[in-house]
Amino acid sequence: MAGHSKWKNIQHRKGRQDIKRGKSFTKAAKEIIIAAKSGGEPDHNPRLRAAIAAAKAVSLPKDKIEAAIRKGTGEDAGGDLFEIMYEGYGPNGIAILVETATDNKNRTVAEIRHIFLKGGGSMGESGCVAWMFDRKGVIAFDKEKYTEDQLMEVGLEAGAEDINDEGDTWEVHTAMEDFNTVQQAFEAAGFEPTEVSLSMIPKNTIEVDATVGRKIMNLVENLEDNDDVQNVYANFDMSDEDLANMDD
Repeated sequence: MAGHSKWKNIQHRKGRQDIKRGKSFTKAAKEIIIAAKSGGEPDHNPRLRAAIAAAKAVSLPKDKIEAAIRKGTGEDAGGDLFEIMYEGYGPNGIAILVETATDNKNRTVAEIRHIFLKGGGSMGESGCVAWMFDRKGVIAFDKEKYTEDQLMEVGLEAGAEDINDEGDTWEVHTAMEDFNTVQQAFEAAGFEPTEVSLSMIPKNTIEVDATVGRKIMNLVENLEDNDDVQNVYANFDMSDEDLANMDD
């Protein structure tokens, strides 16, 4: 499952790890609204629990989190969002998934298609690349704070599938049905994650060079900059040498 954080690591190098504060707040709130549509109790809704954890990670205020939950459950107005997954191909045939939350489907699909075309890619039919990814729970930890053995002791006993080395962080992957249990086990042990999410993990990755990698990253970044886009996933990987060349 290597490659989940590959473009995130490149963004670290390019100074783009975090989008603007206001936009990160908006995306976090939208995810809570979408997640809360399935139920407003985090203990019984793994996606909502992950959304709240992600919102706290970007310092979304508690009152904003509670307001988003009420919108999602229908208690307050403002929760009329549609969740749509777009699929397509980037440079070198790389598979790309784009998760969106929108109140205007026509606007969003037109904008996403334009970004794909401008970036040297193309939109595909529903299901064309989704089969290349698995929905997994992802809990990331800072390597400077925790060792792999520490994470294995807690995570594997709680039902985690594996622990991956992603450069500056360790990533614990879980099946959807075990995500809540594993997350709670780390909380009980006092572990503080840097990221908690339900993500689409590529089953296999395609290695590309720095030139192609740069093109893919530009496409990914342009997609992420769209106000309706929540997450972007791509199944590419790069060697350490080519990663270093991204700085050139």
